[in-house]
Amino acid sequence: MSIKVTPLADAEQRPRRIAIGTFDGVHVGHRQVIEGADTVLTFEPHPLQVIHPEVAPRMIMPFEVKRDVIDGLGVDELVVIGFDAKFRAISAEDFCGRILVERLGAEHVSVGENFAFGAKARGNPEMLGARPEFETRVVPLIEVDGETVSSTRIRAQIAAGDVAGAMRCLGAPFLLEGTVVGGDRRGRTLGYPTANLIPDDSLAVPGHGVYAAFADGHPAAVSIGVRPTFETGRELLVEAHLIDRDEDLYGRRLRLAFIERLRGERRFADADALIGQMAADVEEARDLCASFLPPSTPPPGPDGAFR
Repeated sequence: MSIKVTPLADAEQRPRRIAIGTFDGVHVGHRQVIEGADTVLTFEPHPLQVIHPEVAPRMIMPFEVKRDVIDGLGVDELVVIGFDAKFRAISAEDFCGRILVERLGAEHVSVGENFAFGAKARGNPEMLGARPEFETRVVPLIEVDGETVSSTRIRAQIAAGDVAGAMRCLGAPFLLEGTVVGGDRRGRTLGYPTANLIPDDSLAVPGHGVYAAFADGHPAAVSIGVRPTFETGRELLVEAHLIDRDEDLYGRRLRLAFIERLRGERRFADADALIGQMAADVEEARDLCASFLPPSTPPPGPDGAFR
């Protein structure tokens, strides 16, 4: 990892090209906002978790994954604002003057057209554009498959199991990571050992079913659900079978990149029927991973220039 992660209070004043946003998912619209920036200014936790925690959404990615994805975009520094009740009270004018200008030395600022900031969300791109200290680039909303891309849309796609649609909106596969925990080793007895993850309740998780994915870069068939064929009494479980690999991953962090849903979760008459379907799932996942090509990012909109 080459990106520098800095709390706002520790950020040094220097000339900066800053992209601002929560950037949950770092989707194709976010990537257009970030393009050309050397600094990303973001908020942690998500503002809604402070302002209206009762309606706060599940996050598409935890901070560590967001950091790594932004690092991959070539950004030098990720400046993090700890969003709390005190910060929530800062006026839009003070956000511009005290934070962007005095603290960070902004020369260029990039935001999405629906970006709002400051107490009671009174700040908007027009306010940023009126500031003489820096230039402002306002990036228009982007459409994929005829519909505007948003984190809300992507969360719905993930929940529905449409990881291929989510990937087109994200510009990359949806990522889910967690620590591998011990299981009942049933997969091994069936001939398909799995690395088991228990999802974080605060994060988006694909709907129940079987998926083709990469597990730390290795082709995998991933099952998400509650094992309807076997009465285990478990809650939601993510089981990743790494294709053509058999190693002990217990206690390790594993990152899954989902590329296609193979089928929904269903109950089988017996173990033999399940094993036959698992064999077909593994072969289909193997073929999909072997032929996988990352999605292309939509070009910038006509209003994406600095002004």
